[in-house]
Amino acid sequence: MSSQRNLESAGAADERAPLLAHADAPDYTSVPREGDDEPQVPDEEVSRTWQYVWRGLLALAATLIIVVFVKAWIDADDVDFDLKGALKRALGGGLSGAAAMILQVLLLMPIRTIMNYQYRHGTSTTTATKTLYRDGGIGRYYQGMGAALFQGPIARFGDTAANAGILALLQSNGFLKQLPSPIQTIFASACAAAFRMLLTPIDTLKTTLQAQGPSGWRILRNRIKTDGIGSLWWGAFATAAATFVGHYPWFAVYNLLSETITEPPKEQIGWWLLRAAFIGFCASVTSDTISNSLRVVKTYRQVNDTRISYTEAARKVIRQDGRLGLFGRGLKTRIIANGLQGILFSILWKLFLKIWEERTG
Repeated sequence: MSSQRNLESAGAADERAPLLAHADAPDYTSVPREGDDEPQVPDEEVSRTWQYVWRGLLALAATLIIVVFVKAWIDADDVDFDLKGALKRALGGGLSGAAAMILQVLLLMPIRTIMNYQYRHGTSTTTATKTLYRDGGIGRYYQGMGAALFQGPIARFGDTAANAGILALLQSNGFLKQLPSPIQTIFASACAAAFRMLLTPIDTLKTTLQAQGPSGWRILRNRIKTDGIGSLWWGAFATAAATFVGHYPWFAVYNLLSETITEPPKEQIGWWLLRAAFIGFCASVTSDTISNSLRVVKTYRQVNDTRISYTEAARKVIRQDGRLGLFGRGLKTRIIANGLQGILFSILWKLFLKIWEERTG
């Protein structure tokens, strides 16, 4: 009986075994086909080649523009600049802008927090407002206030000093002052963008606390332990790009409208302030619409728990909200915030600048 059971169990085991377990593996020989000898170029290599081609063409175009510009400047035989006057104008514009920004931070901090929360998490303005209030009440809207009081005025000092100083510097040269206003603004925008990169760590602290709340401190500590102090500069290039793309349209529209709309006498203070407010609002709406997608990607990368590339950040936003989310996430809130800020800034900056010019002659 025992031998019979052994035979049955052996048979059962054989039934459960794979049918081809003991079979020899067949010998497959590849049959060459026409075209197999031709090397296959991966799509990634092709796209990378095109990237290098485009970069080379852009570098060549930039070099040609610089060469033509320098040659025209030399041919004009005017290389004199009023550096003292430009620095004085830059200091006045910068201090006026910084003073105006302190008041704006105190008044507009809640709506800025809502906006940065939307940039990271992608909800509506109403939902973001309610969520933030549930997280910590009124105080939640003021997370990052300390960093904002440093970053905002200093950044605005750089923006306005660059605009006022560079324009004054260009106006002191016979050739450069003939350039159109939008072309002159490019120089100011480039200086402002470079200055903003230096302030990225302060901006990272402020934005992370706004978007992530009190846990932002833990996120930043863990990032520094894992990726070093350089992680505080995540988003620096997007910050510079967004600053240039935002600064240039703002001041291009501002300078253009300032030249186009006749300034009323300063004795008519009501019309004078209304003109300044209108110009500031138009400049803000134009700037925000153009630069919003860069700020969405910058904020996502800047406040993320772990290292993430700009491309992956953009993909995650698109995966969550679609392409419209990349360009429109938080845009309505930003237009409201920057519209109010543009009105306040134009009025306050002009008032403080007027006081500075009267005091310094």
